[in-house]
Amino acid sequence: MIRVLVTGANGFIGQSCLPILLDSGFEVHAISCASQPAHNERLVWHKCNLLDARATGKVVAAIKATHLLHLAWYAVPGKFWWAEVNKQWVHASMNLFRHFAEQGGERIVSAGSCAEYDWQYGSYIEDKTPLNPSTLYGECKKQLFCELARLSTGTKISTSWGRIFFAYGPGEHRDRLIPSVILSLLEGRDALCSEGRQLRDFLYVHDVASAFIMLLKSGVEGAVNIGSSRPVEVRQVARMIAAKLGRESLLRLGALPMQKGEPDYLVADNARLTQEVGWHAEYSLSDGLDQAIRWWSNERRYKVV
Repeated sequence: MIRVLVTGANGFIGQSCLPILLDSGFEVHAISCASQPAHNERLVWHKCNLLDARATGKVVAAIKATHLLHLAWYAVPGKFWWAEVNKQWVHASMNLFRHFAEQGGERIVSAGSCAEYDWQYGSYIEDKTPLNPSTLYGECKKQLFCELARLSTGTKISTSWGRIFFAYGPGEHRDRLIPSVILSLLEGRDALCSEGRQLRDFLYVHDVASAFIMLLKSGVEGAVNIGSSRPVEVRQVARMIAAKLGRESLLRLGALPMQKGEPDYLVADNARLTQEVGWHAEYSLSDGLDQAIRWWSNERRYKVV
């Protein structure tokens, strides 16, 4: 049986990965630095702070996983772009990878980011678009990507790197775009947005998770974009949410300034993901927004209009 170690298992994407892994018949070991749910026969939780090198070595040695899905990182909205802790996560991740290799691990799949790319380009293709991050977060993700590639070259371990674009859905931080619009409208407040003409690549979190699991099960190596490959204006997303809730009058496009350095176009070329990995999205943008609205409505005990 494949034994998978998942880091960041309590996180936004990790929570959606666990049921898919279990449905695939894997033995799943999940790491969290917070409190963990109860174990079951195929899902075992381990409490560990991955920034503690010794603790990481002990838990990896105890699990002896064949596969590693590394999702853990610092990702607080508004803070993660320039947080110094990004540098610590590079070292902590490499420590995790080395211990995994020493214990006979076979395959590593780690989460990267579209923030690694040079955002001056209109098309983002794994082996063609230059990597030239404009933030510390992106630079640290790029550094880890390069270190993982070197580890793969020097060992027999198979590795892959999933570059996430714009995931959304249940469990997302409330301060991010889609939850902030949903919550404002549910509460009857003005939903303040930028003008929203920028084009982005939104992908429902279940589809992001399924992409990672398919990548983990595949033999595909190197960087793989995880996105829909479908550009949509941010204002269109906000308008869709407002229309679904029947509260278009509360939407305030242009009330907030564009963030400095934000590109006009940031959309994945997902040919590797669809053609080599064989992945296809299950949710349209409209369906995914329905799920997100329903989740936030239940979470906040609101009645959807």
